[in-house]
Amino acid sequence: MDKQTYMIEQLKTLTGIPSPTGMTGAVTDHLLAELTRLGFQPERTPKGTVICCLGGEGHPVLLSAHVDTLGAMVRAIKGNGHLRYTHLGGYDDNNIENENILVHTADGKTYSGTVYSSKASAHVWGSQSATLRSDEFLEVILDEDVHTKAAVEALGIAVGDFISLDPRTVVTGSGYIKSRHLDDKASSAVLLTLAREVAEGRVTLGRKVYIVFTVYEEVGHGASALGKLTDVEDMIAVDMGCVGDDLTCTEQQVSICAKDSGGPYDASFVKELVARCKEKNVDYAVDIYPSYGSDAGAALRSGMEIRFACCGQGVFASHGYERTHVKGMMGTLALVTNVAEVVK
Repeated sequence: MDKQTYMIEQLKTLTGIPSPTGMTGAVTDHLLAELTRLGFQPERTPKGTVICCLGGEGHPVLLSAHVDTLGAMVRAIKGNGHLRYTHLGGYDDNNIENENILVHTADGKTYSGTVYSSKASAHVWGSQSATLRSDEFLEVILDEDVHTKAAVEALGIAVGDFISLDPRTVVTGSGYIKSRHLDDKASSAVLLTLAREVAEGRVTLGRKVYIVFTVYEEVGHGASALGKLTDVEDMIAVDMGCVGDDLTCTEQQVSICAKDSGGPYDASFVKELVARCKEKNVDYAVDIYPSYGSDAGAALRSGMEIRFACCGQGVFASHGYERTHVKGMMGTLALVTNVAEVVK
């Protein structure tokens, strides 16, 4: 299997494992199993983060991605048997209207359902297009014959149960990838592919390389507990690039973030990543994301004294039903591979 095929297969596997922030055990089990199969010795921290040293010596670099995703939790069970939800991560409620979901109970049961408007039928309620979408107007309706709070509770569903969103992953013949949770399972697949290339001898490390998969990025503290990696000099948050108004990146490019909501990234590191892209003919764009934060920011706030940067494939419709392209992912792989191979 070539590296592109492996990368896409891993992406499909990752998006197929529900992992809203706080419920990431199954997806980190997969990471541990796959990295172990490749011959590495990954570990899972008490917080749930997966850390794996790929080998190499000198000038340690940390490449991070995150496998927690947007989702929801059961906030309340209504008298009619419908569920009120609360957000996990930041997204607009209109992005989940009519989405299929799964409710994951504390005792391991799973129930399907859909996020509907409380006035869903146009033949009954008329147009509701002007009504603000929120967790007061939208609700989860279960695919079960339940019409009272007691009937829902009898299923084992309770306040605090996790709700995952159907990823609906599609890879088109033209190379576009449409799915929920490309933020950040696309870059997680990129890092797994880098690990496979190292394990199978196609990449020779020129420095010590850690890959880290965090599990609380969507709520802001994913990389805030990596102080045990005391030798790290550089960190790249391998996340997603934004596509939209006044941004130059497309889904087919690697996006390098110069500044996000937390401030500028290390200027020397940004210039270095640009130089690496030019040297390797990687199609790239440099952009500023005013409404964005990454695991690099969490690591810095926790006290890590490091150079820090952020890059990733361009992603359209972020925090919605997202879209990227195989070319953007392969470009991101080429960039992080060069970082791992060559110290500058």
